[in-house]
Amino acid sequence: MKNKILFGTLALAGLSLASCNDFLNDNRYPLSELTVDSEFWNSSVKVEGQINYLYDNYLGYVNGSNYGNFFFKTLSDDQLSQVNGTFQNWYHTNVPASSSYWDDPYKEIRRCNLIIEGVTRSTLEDGVKANFIAQARLNRAYQYYQLVRAYGDVPLVLTAPTDASSIDKEIDLYAPRTARNTVMDEVLKDLNFAKDNISAGSGKTVFSKDMANAMKAEICLFEAAYSRYNAKDEARATAFYSYVVEACNAVKDKYTLCGDYQSLYNSTRTPYTGIPALVDNPEVIFMKPYEEGVFMHSLLDWSSSSTPVAGITKDAFDAYLFLDGKPLASTTLDKSDVGEVIGGEMKKDEKTGKESLVGAVYTIAKPLSVRDKRLSATINEEIYFTGQSQQYDNTMAMTSTSGYGVKKFRNDHIGYTPTTTANRAFTCAPLFWLAEIYLAYAEAKAELGTLTDDDMIATINKLYARAGLPEPTKAELEAINDPAINMKDASGAKISSLLWEIRRCRRCELIMDNDIRYWDLVRWNALDRLDPANNPNIFLGANVSAAEDAKINVSQIDINNGYIQFAKGQTRAFTEREKLFPIPQGQINLNKNLTQNPFWK
Repeated sequence: MKNKILFGTLALAGLSLASCNDFLNDNRYPLSELTVDSEFWNSSVKVEGQINYLYDNYLGYVNGSNYGNFFFKTLSDDQLSQVNGTFQNWYHTNVPASSSYWDDPYKEIRRCNLIIEGVTRSTLEDGVKANFIAQARLNRAYQYYQLVRAYGDVPLVLTAPTDASSIDKEIDLYAPRTARNTVMDEVLKDLNFAKDNISAGSGKTVFSKDMANAMKAEICLFEAAYSRYNAKDEARATAFYSYVVEACNAVKDKYTLCGDYQSLYNSTRTPYTGIPALVDNPEVIFMKPYEEGVFMHSLLDWSSSSTPVAGITKDAFDAYLFLDGKPLASTTLDKSDVGEVIGGEMKKDEKTGKESLVGAVYTIAKPLSVRDKRLSATINEEIYFTGQSQQYDNTMAMTSTSGYGVKKFRNDHIGYTPTTTANRAFTCAPLFWLAEIYLAYAEAKAELGTLTDDDMIATINKLYARAGLPEPTKAELEAINDPAINMKDASGAKISSLLWEIRRCRRCELIMDNDIRYWDLVRWNALDRLDPANNPNIFLGANVSAAEDAKINVSQIDINNGYIQFAKGQTRAFTEREKLFPIPQGQINLNKNLTQNPFWK
């Protein structure tokens, strides 16, 4: 298969079957049918055209003014976001009539099933067949994984109807829900077939054996933790943690960490003004490329001061270790998070007669200097909020709900216009990379009780070192015993210090990456952390007490004990129903074999 330059700009119209695409976009039925032209599948060019559509399922930063899974996927304890001036609630507060979380995966599952069956019956050479089928099964696995983690039991359909008469076969069109474990077992089969049969290749913008193993590590890590912390199935948990280790071993020694953490998120497709291309990053396994003037996104289209964009929470800020390798509770370094006011002049409001400091910069450079280096690569030194905005070049004033402005995805070398104007940014998105592999490996080994110091040296200790932190031993992590530990193990007791520290490292390494944090909380049975009644620091942002003392105008924000409090008085209460999404009512109306998830009936 040819190397894909840009996912979203391939000329596919002439390669695709019109009736096929009409079918795939038809949502009249939960599952549907199509008469397949057998001659279509005998052309490797036409099959590749259908395979190319699968790349669009890997959202990255998306295209145009839409958002992908980075940064604005903010339902977590990491980000303080707003939706129409309110604190972001759960993904669902009632049963929707329809949902892309359900519809889109099934569209792609239909495509994959069509490819698998069409190619199987084709006259293509066996090796070509196996490669195409492997890619389709890889992507079918990914779609079912997304369905299962959101909905639990879902209809499992592994075949594509091939004639119009099949519309009357309810087993094909209106399948009942299949037990989630059965679905995930099929996902595992697809992943194993994919990794064994995808043609070898080193391209970071194409499906490859390494990408398949990286995906297997991610999916099996979810299933293992879900089995342990939600289903209480220890045998299944042990098996899937072992699969994680196996998948990580297949790729972890083929790549190396890059020296610059931020370059994973703000690099372009080709070198630009001295910036290395993301495709050349030794850490990247699979990426989504963008191109200036061709295929762009709007990841960082900052808003005006009247509409603050998301910033990290105080809870996330406090999660970062200090440079002595210790958490907030036990560090011997300066643990203050109070900033410093620089410059400005006092001016009197003619209407109120009150004086305030205007034109000052409120910086937290000093607090950042003693913390994990990933934090200073993630947020700006300057604190800004409504009434105290920051402006770069000639762009609109930038604000933040929490005061912490997001820096992680910004590349100052390409100027601010591409990052502050809709559909103008062209930095590339990492989708699978080595840090994830190191974290998955360490977590799985720790959960299995087989993690050694040598394992840590070979994996997560490299992340500690890049972050400017001492490289810990296993015993040192076990001894930290941070009072902030507030997650539970499978028995309901506090998780071990070892697991807490591995999870902490994962949180700080992957903050705002895709929607990883939310699904981590799901698999750990820790969604209750998103309830501010249990975790009040997710409602709070930066410490602005120094700004108050210096008479910077803070009248337009709410402050709680010196900290910005966004959406004062609002709540986000956790109940058991939030563990699964509700099945769209439209699907239940169409398919009488479907039943609604518990607590949503």
